[in-house]
Amino acid sequence: MKQTKKSSTSTLAIHAKDVGSAEVQIELLSKKIERLAAHFKKFKKDKHSTLGLEKSVNRRKKLLAYLKKRNPESYNKVLKQLNLRK
Repeated sequence: MKQTKKSSTSTLAIHAKDVGSAEVQIELLSKKIERLAAHFKKFKKDKHSTLGLEKSVNRRKKLLAYLKKRNPESYNKVLKQLNLRK
């Protein structure tokens, strides 16, 4: 996860050591959601991990709502870059 965090923060980070901004958190959650979705395609009966997926989706949803309210320009940038909400 640390390697993923370091490599993914370069695309949406505000500054070089940015790992906590809403944009970066949304990107990390999106990658986690994609990884869990791939896991569920392989293991359909894994019901315990669905809770983690739901929590991640809801956390991303809240962060997107926050970003939309606080900084609409950055919100649109994140949506375009991560291909969310077509």
